Amino acid sequence: MKKILTVVLALIMVLSLAAASAEGLIYIITPSASNPFFKTEQVVGEAKAKELGYEVKCMSHDDDAAKQLEMFEAAINDKASAIICDNAGADASIEAVKKADEAGIPVFLIDREINETGLAKAQIVADNAQGAAAIAEKWVEAMDYEGKYAELLGLESDTNCHVRSDNYHAVIDEYPDLVMVSQQSANWDQTQGYEKTEAILQEFGDELKGIICGNDTMACGAAQACIDAGRTDIKIIGLDGSDEAAAYIKSGNMVGTALQQIARITEMAVEQADAFLKDGTLPESEKQLVPCMAITAENVDNLSGFVYTE
Repeated sequence: MKKILTVVLALIMVLSLAAASAEGLIYIITPSASNPFFKTEQVVGEAKAKELGYEVKCMSHDDDAAKQLEMFEAAINDKASAIICDNAGADASIEAVKKADEAGIPVFLIDREINETGLAKAQIVADNAQGAAAIAEKWVEAMDYEGKYAELLGLESDTNCHVRSDNYHAVIDEYPDLVMVSQQSANWDQTQGYEKTEAILQEFGDELKGIICGNDTMACGAAQACIDAGRTDIKIIGLDGSDEAAAYIKSGNMVGTALQQIARITEMAVEQADAFLKDGTLPESEKQLVPCMAITAENVDNLSGFVYTE
């Protein structure tokens, strides 16, 4: 009996230590991880959460609000400690965040905001307005302040789509000799960016001089379509700061991009979640803006993995 009691006590101690070593479970929910931007959110978020002692579940909602809601419900059923989420739509995601809040699970949003405050503990996003304006200035210079151009928009239900487009135009529309001849959504997608660019090139031919894109994924699709069509003269910009865009910038097939510091943004969300879970500390502000950086051939060598190093 003494031996059995000793074994049982030892087992209880092991289980207690195991329970004490884990701070809880954090869900990280993002759009498709096939996009390197969103993959970075999962990789960086998981690494930081594990470093702080949490278990992690990473999931992708593929910009489907219904699928996202199912994932939030799974997190609630799992009694998750917190949810880090790059959401599936500014309006469409409110229901999911509200459900988590009502269940007592704090939500920390990254990259994209929702159109309601007071539900998420934090909404941490890149300063898309500042970033779009900064890279638009570089593009205008590359265009020599004149010429016909096209625009590829992102997912139109996403606030970032409109913020980026509006701030591209806040700069570009100051120059009357820059004329937009086509504006289409490619839904943040590289294949759609390629196909839409193919069609635009066929329609406008040599008249087209530039393409502005709402993100790097579409910009890379556009750049490759231009290369395949023998139009390496087209001036293209994106916004994200991906390694793939950096490669096109280095080869001269893109003018530039604006780096969203998504690795830092994701780490901030996990750190803020940890602070809230440990002692109830909330960030000073729910909505937080992290500056973007204009990346061109002049400084692209300093960019890697969505991180800029001096």
